[in-house]
Amino acid sequence: MANLPQVEPEHYQRAGYDTRERFISYWHQADQVLRRAPANVLEIGIGNGFLSRYLRDKGLSVHTLDFDARLEPDTVGSVLALPFATAEFDMACCFETLEHLPYDAFAPALSELVRVARRWVLLSLPDATPYVRIDVETRDRKRWMRRLESLPNPRPAEHRFDGEHYWELGKRGYPVSRITDAIAEAGLVLEESLRVFEMPYHHFLSCRVESRA
Repeated sequence: MANLPQVEPEHYQRAGYDTRERFISYWHQADQVLRRAPANVLEIGIGNGFLSRYLRDKGLSVHTLDFDARLEPDTVGSVLALPFATAEFDMACCFETLEHLPYDAFAPALSELVRVARRWVLLSLPDATPYVRIDVETRDRKRWMRRLESLPNPRPAEHRFDGEHYWELGKRGYPVSRITDAIAEAGLVLEESLRVFEMPYHHFLSCRVESRA
């Protein structure tokens, strides 16, 4: 499979890219990593480099990989053939990345992530599932309720390749259950499934490597 960059590097630097909601998603990416305190981290798909810079500022050892050399990752390569030894990293992260490959590549990519990660594999994927949000707070900022619930969708829309995403959760043929089944088949234990309250389009799936638990 040919790895061809879908966007120019300037895409990640445009004023409209880093929205308030995206920064909240960055916070969740960092939180998912930091509270597990990995010895070292492999980040695949580096985007604008925000996460790796932040984690390094926190003292973590982070190695980045991307197939677009123009983004200046530590290693240029593909998630389908990671040029690293088995269990070389404590954690492998792949946030908002795997949807940029056809779905047929999802299981092989998971296999490679499991191979190079000793303990954890962290993912996030776009999720178009309908939802309802409830956020109730009083004037003194006491929070009474804050919930996000995914809604049943008997007629999910069909996803059409938009130049970047080949597939998305919640679209026809891509229920969340299909993804969690693939995660289990890859030898991963799903520790946490989370849609970001402020940006439900980002769905985090944080996993433990079962064979090395």
